[in-house]
Amino acid sequence: MSERARSLYFEAPGEVALRERAVPEPGPEEVRVETAISAISAGTELLVYRDEVPTEMAVDPTLEAFDGDFSFPVSYGYAAVGTVTACGDRVDDAWRGRSVFAFNPHESQFLAAPDSLIPVPDSLSATEAALLPTAETATNLVLDAAPAVGERVAVHGAGVVGLFTIGLLAAFPLSSLVAVDPLPGRRNLAAELGADETLHPDRSDRLGDHRDADEPPGLDLAVEISGRPAALDDAVDAVGYDGRIVVGSWYGQKRADLDLGGEFHRARIDISSSQVSTIAPDRRGRWTTDRRLDAAVDLLERVPVEEIVTHRIPFDEAPRAYDLLDGADAGEGSPLQVLLTYD
Repeated sequence: MSERARSLYFEAPGEVALRERAVPEPGPEEVRVETAISAISAGTELLVYRDEVPTEMAVDPTLEAFDGDFSFPVSYGYAAVGTVTACGDRVDDAWRGRSVFAFNPHESQFLAAPDSLIPVPDSLSATEAALLPTAETATNLVLDAAPAVGERVAVHGAGVVGLFTIGLLAAFPLSSLVAVDPLPGRRNLAAELGADETLHPDRSDRLGDHRDADEPPGLDLAVEISGRPAALDDAVDAVGYDGRIVVGSWYGQKRADLDLGGEFHRARIDISSSQVSTIAPDRRGRWTTDRRLDAAVDLLERVPVEEIVTHRIPFDEAPRAYDLLDGADAGEGSPLQVLLTYD
């Protein structure tokens, strides 16, 4: 008899539901995974929840678990950790009982090809492993940003990805590292992870002053990962001549209203995008996704994940998790990383 599973679906704007379905026995080259934890990627998933993603856009053509586009209803999520409970006839039985990570939607059980799974290293807990995509995204951002010795750097946005990015940048011999975020708790965590200074966005006009008297004005580098298009305009104002801005935010259908009529052209400011699905062409000769993943695991071992995880919500109550992230349930405090737990 086939197992029963529940899958999370974004049914309509602001509406999440769990659907029950059968889980067939694994095919000859498949395994069945029982989920223990899955992490909600607040930035991306709230765009889906709020219907702010272009519906004709493919979900993610680089990952086997996804097909189709973002039109409702859509099953989404990409950070599941669980245990292999059954193996197909052609799969090495050593997979059975193994703790694995999968780029898979939020669901209690699922089938997968073994080569699409990442065995969880003994050095990581299930909670830490669930944040593997976050660490990998931050690693990719820093690879694309290419910080140099003595540079003045700002990170706009101290959400989960921003905090991981700050933790990684803090290991570089920078002249200064500033975190910009509206929430005091997130600014405190940014300081704990190595930011030299933290600012509210209303004070971001001070960013260009972070220099010694004999140094050129403006920042050398800004990383925009707040999800707020206005922060990109702040970054343009903050960097100086030949300054660089790396945009990790996905704005969905939100428009970025940029003031490019001032010093932008004369200052030769460079704006580039960073997206974890691919490695930048100038890095592909030396960097593979496996090498980037190894670097992400190293980062996870250095970041205080338990401080970043603010909420654990049973999968049965998944709609409440999205209400909380969307601000509808302010009584529980401002969430940072929300995990869904499965019994």
